[in-house]
Amino acid sequence: MQILRTPESRFDGLPDYPFAPRYVDVGDGLRVHYVDEGPRSGPTMLLLHGEPTWSYLYRKMIPVFATAGLRAIAPDLVGFGKSDKPARESDYSYARHVGWMRRLLEALDLRGLTLFGQDWGSLIGLRLAAENEDRFDRIVIGNGFLPTAQHAVPPAFRIWRAFARYSPVFPIGRIVASGCVTKPSSEVIRAYDAPFPSRAYKAGARVFPALVPTSESDPAVEANRAAWRTLGRWEKPFLALFGKNDPILGRADKMLIDHIPGAKGQPHERFWGGHFVQEDRGDYIAQRIVKWTGRG
Repeated sequence: MQILRTPESRFDGLPDYPFAPRYVDVGDGLRVHYVDEGPRSGPTMLLLHGEPTWSYLYRKMIPVFATAGLRAIAPDLVGFGKSDKPARESDYSYARHVGWMRRLLEALDLRGLTLFGQDWGSLIGLRLAAENEDRFDRIVIGNGFLPTAQHAVPPAFRIWRAFARYSPVFPIGRIVASGCVTKPSSEVIRAYDAPFPSRAYKAGARVFPALVPTSESDPAVEANRAAWRTLGRWEKPFLALFGKNDPILGRADKMLIDHIPGAKGQPHERFWGGHFVQEDRGDYIAQRIVKWTGRG
């Protein structure tokens, strides 16, 4: 496996990202970067980003959690942010992504977790929670889902998947901006571009849409359906906070709420926001979660 590592200088001077870098070995010769802020003795938030972002997406939420006495851990998925980046698309799979994040949980011995997952942070996070129930106390999902190849795929997702595969250019920062209702500044767009000095670093970002299991033959379907069955028995608190302006996942909350017992009676909300709800409404979401966990 050829592994690329983004030069640290690419991250110099990013706005509103003062967090000290931390790293953990997750096997396969890979180093994963994560942010770890707030008191170590406090309840722990696990903040999982999606495609094609990194922990920078949580910069508005992390200080809110830390101030409320919550520990906030935000890893960069393999292939993103300051984490290592295998250079070939074939080096990535859904199972490997789940395994890499599971090893992070084990290496840091994280327990009593409240998951917040969005986009692929939900695809990976819901698998982690279902397969490691003893480590998780609560789940919050924002504009995410757990695909099991049993629901129709929105046309907007098919267009996105084709773009990721065939477009000669893949402008990460502009892609993030297109998924927001409040357009990021040029400095913020530069921050989302920072992990990718050249197209060689974008294999993980390019392949992610193709890894979403949308057909019965997909190798991830069996594990996802097992996780979905487990979530159908999940009695612990579950909360959905969704940006309603998302054309792909803006209404996916209903299936989660209807399926997961722990969602009953919770203060779910659809609010003004796009796909990247952390960018559009990060402060608001964090405050809602703090109140929901009884810390506010």
